[in-house]
Amino acid sequence: MENSGTSSFLRTSRLESCFNASSSLSVKETPKRSVKEELRSKRRADIYLDEEGWGSVLISWIRIVMCFLTMMVTTFVWASIMLLLIPWPYERIRQGNIYGHVTGRLMMWILGNPIKIEGAEFSNKRAIYISNHASPLDIFLIMWLTPTGTVGIAKKEIIWYPLFGQLYVLANHLRIDRSNPTAAIESMKEAARAVVKNNLSLIIFPEGTRSKNGRLLKFKKGFVHLALQSRLPIVPMVLTGTHLAWRKGSLHIRPAPLNVKYLPPISTTDWTADKIEDYIKMIHDLYATHLPESQRPS
Repeated sequence: MENSGTSSFLRTSRLESCFNASSSLSVKETPKRSVKEELRSKRRADIYLDEEGWGSVLISWIRIVMCFLTMMVTTFVWASIMLLLIPWPYERIRQGNIYGHVTGRLMMWILGNPIKIEGAEFSNKRAIYISNHASPLDIFLIMWLTPTGTVGIAKKEIIWYPLFGQLYVLANHLRIDRSNPTAAIESMKEAARAVVKNNLSLIIFPEGTRSKNGRLLKFKKGFVHLALQSRLPIVPMVLTGTHLAWRKGSLHIRPAPLNVKYLPPISTTDWTADKIEDYIKMIHDLYATHLPESQRPS
């Protein structure tokens, strides 16, 4: 997958130089840790305590307003660019990714949550990227951290989401019809054909919806159908702490530490259609192993 100089710079900055910028967002690649250190880290994620004072709430509101204004500006800029690129669908995908890298990075910088990234060596491969979903912050992280040449898959109704939905369609990302199982499977097949034809990567939330309490939900079959059709490897992205930073039904964004962990690619070249449930269980169990106790399935 070829990247322009601009997108290469953004990806490099994302994983290297911009992490060292002097700001409240601290992102670092961590060395391998012992089992005891891993357990301590998971316990800390489970027992995070936050401030509920008026000062903390006021700072949170200021940051939310800044994020909204930032997204309005970047959305307007890239929507203008993509309108000019209507005849060139792949260029719109690439520009949509660059928009995500810039906007996602800025949003997370404004919010100021400390972020730790592990397994970044798996972050720039052509693959099906999957992620657990427990907070709107997951969207910002995914926008920022997926490689150029990646398309998302969302329900067709996303077009009605203000700003984001219209840009999603302009960026030539994929939409599926979830009105019934037959339509959903056919939509997945069409998405897989588009990915193979254009040499793209994919990003999808296998739970199909956002968890209300941060605990991992059951995985739907869509990502396995995509793997069977495209034969792309699957790269799991395990997100922890986002449900504590932005809780369901709240507009108070807390300074909880966040962790993004890329797991090694899982080959799908020898997968067969008669073992779909086995593959779903295998990857679901893999997530449960890498999540802290507070985010494991009930």
